[in-house]
Amino acid sequence: MIAERYVNLMVLAGLLALPVWALIADQPFTITLATRAVILALAAVGLNIALGIGGLVSLGHAAFFGLGGYAMGILASHAQSYAPLDLGFLTVPGSKSMPVIWLTAVVASALGALVIGLLSVRSAGVYFIMLTLAFGQMFYYFAISWSAYGGEDGLSIYVRNGFPGLNTLVPIQFYGLCLALLCAALVLNWRLRASPFGLALNAARQVPQRVETVGLSPFRLRLWAFVISGAVTGLAGALFADLNRFVSPSMFSWQMSGELIVLIVIGGVGRLFGPVIGAALFVALEHWLGGLTAFWHVWLGAVLLGIVLFARGGVVGLLTGKDGPHV
Repeated sequence: MIAERYVNLMVLAGLLALPVWALIADQPFTITLATRAVILALAAVGLNIALGIGGLVSLGHAAFFGLGGYAMGILASHAQSYAPLDLGFLTVPGSKSMPVIWLTAVVASALGALVIGLLSVRSAGVYFIMLTLAFGQMFYYFAISWSAYGGEDGLSIYVRNGFPGLNTLVPIQFYGLCLALLCAALVLNWRLRASPFGLALNAARQVPQRVETVGLSPFRLRLWAFVISGAVTGLAGALFADLNRFVSPSMFSWQMSGELIVLIVIGGVGRLFGPVIGAALFVALEHWLGGLTAFWHVWLGAVLLGIVLFARGGVVGLLTGKDGPHV
């Protein structure tokens, strides 16, 4: 069996080597596929903070993914049309600057997670799952009816947003930007796990009564984890919309939330690099099997079924011989 840290290093080396090979081989589409995998991994890393450490099985994280995407779409569309965003009490200029858009996406997603968390984190199990699903669907149907920003047809952005010192239209440069943010999120996840907050959150997942006896509130621990998780997923949503230069209500759909959970389950729940491995395998299967048959989801389902039945720790658990946390 392989130590988990070596698995993590091999995955990181692969993320660095693949786009370099694609650049040398003049295959920009491979870089775009890798960028998609990295962005989905970032979204799943965000969810894994709530799911892997806090045991919060959220089926509504697409709400934050979509909030990040629409934050990008709205700011970029107003910059595109040279018309400021009128909020009634405040006029906000549009922006094509990625740092500004990222900050807006993170704040909007964190606020959304705070509101949803205040109303849902007190529940547990299937009730929590259904509450988060309901909130996600509320955002989905609101986006469909929001005709000012495309409604059901979505919103197109003609030119990718900019980052100081980089040409984001060059695939390898945009990939490097996304990979840097993924690494930052992985470091955040790693530091949270080892911090007193992460240890208390893990304890609240296992035996909340003991956490209460030492004067800590399991509700507050879960709420903060949910907010941090939503903020990271919202950042991924902004990057995903920038990659496609398009944002649509499908970013809010429950299928998107389910997809993020699938990525974590494939890689390994609670594993640091589990979401990264899951996203890479998902995008690879989507690309290779999608070229063979329109029913490639059947094979994905078979892979997922095999992991659930025979590899409870996901791919990482299979390689290291250790199961992940039970949630």
